[in-house]
Amino acid sequence: MSGNKLDKLIAESRRQQDKREQGYREQALKMYPHICGRCSREFDRKNLHELTVHHRDHDHDHNPADGSNWELLCLYCHDNEHQRQEEAHKGYIADDSGKGSSATFNPFADLKAMLDGGSDKD
Repeated sequence: MSGNKLDKLIAESRRQQDKREQGYREQALKMYPHICGRCSREFDRKNLHELTVHHRDHDHDHNPADGSNWELLCLYCHDNEHQRQEEAHKGYIADDSGKGSSATFNPFADLKAMLDGGSDKD
């Protein structure tokens, strides 16, 4: 594929994605209050661009008209949600099934013994 054809294909793909995103974003903003679903931060027209539509099942093509796959999240909570999802897939943290790696070191394991031992010295 020549560079010109590839550039046109990429540009068209981006236009379609922008169009698709604009459609569900506008629908979600009409459906839901302008509040982050995680941190409860409220948004007005000045900062509404910082409120994003998160797809609960992470499938950006799954956009039911009732909005059941969407939730409004601020930029920070949205980034955090995707980071958590990525870590869960890599096995760093437990996912919804309870599986995944967990920390084995407990820095407070002997805290009671240390505190009890320290009180004898007084």
